[in-house]
Amino acid sequence: MTARHLYVHVPFCARRCTYCDFSIAVRKRTPVREYLGALELEVRRADPFGPPATLYLGGGTPSRLGGGGVAEIARLCGVTGDVAEFTLEANPDDVSPETARAWADAGVNRLSLGAQSFDDRVLRWMHRTHDAVAIAPAVRAARAAGIATVSLDLIFALPDTLGRDFRADLERAIACESDHVSLYGLTIEPGTPLARQVARGECAAAPDARYEAEYLLAHELLRGAGFTFYEVSNAARGGREAVHNRAYWQLRPYLGFGPAAHSFDGVSRWWNEAAYASWVRRLAAGASPIAGRETLAEPQRRLEQLYLGLRTSEGIELTTGSGAGGRRPGDLRPDTIHAWVASGWAVLSAAAAPAGSSRSPDPRSPTPGPSRLSLTPLGWLRLDELVASV
Repeated sequence: MTARHLYVHVPFCARRCTYCDFSIAVRKRTPVREYLGALELEVRRADPFGPPATLYLGGGTPSRLGGGGVAEIARLCGVTGDVAEFTLEANPDDVSPETARAWADAGVNRLSLGAQSFDDRVLRWMHRTHDAVAIAPAVRAARAAGIATVSLDLIFALPDTLGRDFRADLERAIACESDHVSLYGLTIEPGTPLARQVARGECAAAPDARYEAEYLLAHELLRGAGFTFYEVSNAARGGREAVHNRAYWQLRPYLGFGPAAHSFDGVSRWWNEAAYASWVRRLAAGASPIAGRETLAEPQRRLEQLYLGLRTSEGIELTTGSGAGGRRPGDLRPDTIHAWVASGWAVLSAAAAPAGSSRSPDPRSPTPGPSRLSLTPLGWLRLDELVASV
């Protein structure tokens, strides 16, 4: 398999956040050498993949590996000086001038900070390890080290009982002068501490009206600060969009290493053993860490193309016929398209007329000729529902 996009899952965390259902390993001390030894065994098992165009270290908390651990992953994955994007997820309290310089020296050029909120009371409820005062210095340290892009994660739609001021959090995130913001609406996942709190009646999910209001507020404030939403959950200043994540949305091949990591070759998807200890044992025994695999049937692939395309600001190109291979992602019924547009959930943009043509396409009609359909913020709020209805 030839893959230019690599993902490495680093599962270690000091504690589990209230809302987290990810594959993590809570450790007081991070077993860096053990992890890197197992990771090297897995990388060696993989088909030659060549120098990556992008490398993404997610988790968990990859920043807990320190400067040396991140540099070793870069070496194992064949990172060279021409990597387009090398992203490291980090907790603000793990970032110091020294670690930031070490990460930059290893090739990291994009830092994704799990800020989540600027309210200390909210951070304690989330079970985060940092406080609000750590966020801005982490951004400054990354900048001083020469890391080109800094992104902040924020969670919205928290329980009413917290009384969180989301506008204030957005304003403080903007004041940090980050290049990118990723927004995540809080979801209550089974088996998490949050799910148990809800079951005990200690809190409840935010009402739909506030979920929508906070999401639209983020669009308003970030747009006013020079950001553009290029995907349902991501906003960036010009030229700072995530290259690695675009590969996922475009169904490009990628390789994943580490516990619970997923890979995709364009036809099949496979995933690793999720538990850290089991992943290590399998590799130490010379066994494959792969826990499961699926081959995408054509209808599933078309549905994923539709869903992923509509996640982005580019949307999808509409087609005018099903052809011999059956319906394609852009083959939406005209009545569906018109209903979405009339409801304010989508917009049509006509393709440019061919050179020398005086034709002016009618933006109200998806046919004749190609045009693009993209969702509005109101449509993005209903993305799952809209795709399920086609």
